[in-house]
Amino acid sequence: MTGVRVGSALTAEQAAIKELVHEFAVEEVRPGAQAADADEEFPEDVWDGLAELDLTGLTVPEEYGGFDADRTTYAIVNEELAYGQLAVATALSVHSLATSCIAEFGSEALKEEYLPEMAEGRPVGMFCLSEPEAGSNPAEMSTTAERDGDEYVLNGQKQWITNGQRGDVAIVFAKTDGDDPSSITQFLVPADTEGFEVGKKEEKLGLRASDTVGITFDDCRIPAENRLTEEGKGLSAAFRILTGGRIGIAAQAVGLAQAAFDEAKEYAGEREQFDQSIDQIQSVRHKFSEMATKIEASRLLVREACRQAEAGEDNTVAASMAKYFASDAAMFVTNEAVQIHGGYGYMSEFDVERMYRDAKITEIYEGTTEIQKKIIARELL
Repeated sequence: MTGVRVGSALTAEQAAIKELVHEFAVEEVRPGAQAADADEEFPEDVWDGLAELDLTGLTVPEEYGGFDADRTTYAIVNEELAYGQLAVATALSVHSLATSCIAEFGSEALKEEYLPEMAEGRPVGMFCLSEPEAGSNPAEMSTTAERDGDEYVLNGQKQWITNGQRGDVAIVFAKTDGDDPSSITQFLVPADTEGFEVGKKEEKLGLRASDTVGITFDDCRIPAENRLTEEGKGLSAAFRILTGGRIGIAAQAVGLAQAAFDEAKEYAGEREQFDQSIDQIQSVRHKFSEMATKIEASRLLVREACRQAEAGEDNTVAASMAKYFASDAAMFVTNEAVQIHGGYGYMSEFDVERMYRDAKITEIYEGTTEIQKKIIARELL
């Protein structure tokens, strides 16, 4: 693990967790990353390893067997797992979104039923907000949940659902009053519910080891007790959870960028041209200066967003700034890493090729770059 690593000091516990997860990422995640990407299969053995480290309970309260991580620890885990493979970090972050929703909004009965097992890794969680015609503006969603006695009947379609094929329990957002956006409500829906239909796995540019699908609800009946928020409180709940999620994505972008930097640094020290290693060529050295600066600036933005959250401050702007800047930095750094590798960087046998493809999604999921800029401007102006 290289890089200058400037920034706020970690506690002894946070530093130990960082070292532990980094070691796991290097020894258990990275070795199989290329094969998982090529085969488009999620490495379940890695997931089992995360469970053994108690990381699948990252956002589960201790009383339900979870890790109950503070915001900085959550970011550290995301950064270091993305250092190994972004698809693994993404799967865990979405699972953590689901457990966060249950922990914050679920009844005591739902918490007791789901959180202890989810903390142990199964069932795997999903987060179902986006739709084919409602991505950046979830208020336009068309999925409905109609009350029928002691049940709700869900109809509609969700899109781009991470853990969609391997997941067991979904957090679903739907309108309880026709097309009224003020009626959006949050529900817990087990994947084995009749009418819960999983679509084909999407073929993607990057993040290919992560299963991404569409999910259709066809007269999908769930008990009324599975409603997580009051009717009409679902969208505000989603935004609150996603603010924390954006810190995780920003941290993932930092980890991915750091991995690409380290790969390029090692390669540049070994590759010789013009009778010298290419890390002695000034134009290449300048690339490393820019890459390192963007990585460290991104890491500082993430840490500041975490600090504000832990201090009870409104970190909406800080989280959006971190997500916007870090994802942009990940694209820049992975691009430069490929360039430093030259022709080899374009070959799939080198990790930087996968990292370059993976980096793009950090500018899109959990709020595009354009949405982050909109949030920042709205709060500032």
